Amino acid sequence: MKLNNGFRNNTLILIWLWLALFALLPLCMIVLESFSTHQTPQPTLTEFTLDNYRFLINTAYFMVFEKSLLIAGSVTLLCLLLGYPFAYIVARMNDTVKNYLILFVIIPFWTSSLIRSYALIAILKTKGILNSILLSLGIIHQPLAILFTNYAVILGLVYNLLPFMILPVLTNIERLDYRLVQAARDLGANWLITFVRIILPLTMPGIIAGSILVFLPAMTIFYIPDILGGAKSILLGNLIQNQFLIAHNWPLGSAISTLLTLILVALVLIYWKMTRSNKKSEWL
Repeated sequence: MKLNNGFRNNTLILIWLWLALFALLPLCMIVLESFSTHQTPQPTLTEFTLDNYRFLINTAYFMVFEKSLLIAGSVTLLCLLLGYPFAYIVARMNDTVKNYLILFVIIPFWTSSLIRSYALIAILKTKGILNSILLSLGIIHQPLAILFTNYAVILGLVYNLLPFMILPVLTNIERLDYRLVQAARDLGANWLITFVRIILPLTMPGIIAGSILVFLPAMTIFYIPDILGGAKSILLGNLIQNQFLIAHNWPLGSAISTLLTLILVALVLIYWKMTRSNKKSEWL
């Protein structure tokens, strides 16, 4: 028993050291850098200033922030509208069909999202597969200019991030007690009332978890807007990349990264509060 306790304590110490060195320390350096004025990375704060945050609010960079929020919100909503019905259907299937459908969801993870994004070019370009099908069916009379637009960016993000919405929601729906649903139907509630008052509240933790897993990457991924959106689609991920690697403005890039970190912390706190309130209601 003492040997097991010692092994567990040593393992916990190693984990905390790893997190402190490779997660907490870099994060502190980024936050510290965001209040600096120099253009080259330094581990210490030479002069405290809020100019980087003022610059973000008062310039066109704030428009990029608003655009990123809008696109990330749209991607999250589309993933939810597509992923929730699919997850509900999968959860109601027998084990054999369910395993095949889950495998269908996981298969895209076997290839790089960068490769999948490049593959979308062949589908969305003017003479691509999508326009060829629509033209042959007579739905359109001239090719649609989808590639290198915000619509292509949203489509690419939804395609790459949809599994991150499906899997948490599916896990939550599988834990749903369908006796409550049946009881509501027996008491005369129609499908809509049953869904709104029973199913949706009980699966809300999965929805929030999936939304967080989709929303944050949608705001920070930089290669999908580069590939599918072109030079016109600049999101926060592209802005951070440009500030660190091209403009070499580390303080401004650190300020943008700090704001994203605050958004992450806020979303995690919301998720923690929702799951905690659900657990309390279960105990009651």
